[in-house]
Amino acid sequence: MQALVLEKIHELSLRDFPLERQEETLGPRDVRIKLHTVGICGSDVHYYTHGRIGPFVVEAPMILGHEASGTVIETGSEVTTLKEGDRVCMEPGIPDPNSRATRLGLYNIDPAVRFWATPPVHGILRPTCVHPEAFTFKLPDNVSFAEAAMVEPLAVGVHAATKAQVKPGDVALVMGAGPIGLVTALSALAAGCARVYVSDLDDAKLEIAAGLGAITPINVTRDDPAKVILAETEGWGAEIVFEATGSPKAAASVFEPLSPGGRVVMIGGQAEPISYDAGAAMVREARVENIFRYAHVFPRCVKMLASGAIDVKPLITRTFGFEDSVRAFEIAASAPKGDVKMQIELPQ
Repeated sequence: MQALVLEKIHELSLRDFPLERQEETLGPRDVRIKLHTVGICGSDVHYYTHGRIGPFVVEAPMILGHEASGTVIETGSEVTTLKEGDRVCMEPGIPDPNSRATRLGLYNIDPAVRFWATPPVHGILRPTCVHPEAFTFKLPDNVSFAEAAMVEPLAVGVHAATKAQVKPGDVALVMGAGPIGLVTALSALAAGCARVYVSDLDDAKLEIAAGLGAITPINVTRDDPAKVILAETEGWGAEIVFEATGSPKAAASVFEPLSPGGRVVMIGGQAEPISYDAGAAMVREARVENIFRYAHVFPRCVKMLASGAIDVKPLITRTFGFEDSVRAFEIAASAPKGDVKMQIELPQ
């Protein structure tokens, strides 16, 4: 089948790619899905530009892509909740159902989880895939394929807001106006925040952020987020700080705008250990949470898109045809200003 293949660092090709039989075999509780829309994630781009993320190293050609929607075209003999023709989105991580982490409900941090486009597991920038019914979710009629392919990144934001234990009326700061930062801002508002500040270097992305709701953009090249927030909260600060930049410099400053008793949620991946101001955390009795992907939130995300509680459409800034996949990744790797989420549509 034709697939977008990462051959090695800085080398992509769109070519026929044979998959092992077990990847194509439909089990009794599996569904076969014709892919429609696949988002380009920062992790996909990082594998393209660096060949690794932490301990996950690309050592052989790998198909990219894990943010996806499509249509069920075949069902296993024991599938009961889905049928041929259903429009769906898919949670890309499949844990070991018998692992201790999974049995505790922590399936996202199961060491044995198999996650699309994470070496050595192939992604889904290809015509079809086989996936478990349990991790495949039917779409309401009013949720488009493009919106459905945003459920995966949105799940990160919803998981982060859940970890933050947002209370109605909280003020939050989201550091970073990339795709994950903006879905986190949307999730924080949906969870009850009265005001969300979003900080970034890119005015075009901050302009998108400002149009999403009760969001105040802060360009860090001109203003200090801590000073702005403290001035506008009578010196109290933000009850929640979400770090979504992956920048060591930004991560080192997470406690500066934080209120007493505040919560910090670390979202952005850090390639190296970062500095941590234990004293600043201590005097605030700050609670620091870390997240790894998400768990138990895909159905919530689908329902919020369907109800209009969250609108991700403004974040989709560019769409490519499957035949232009290589060029799409080259553009994504150049990090053009103003682009938030790029997506690829497969032939139907």
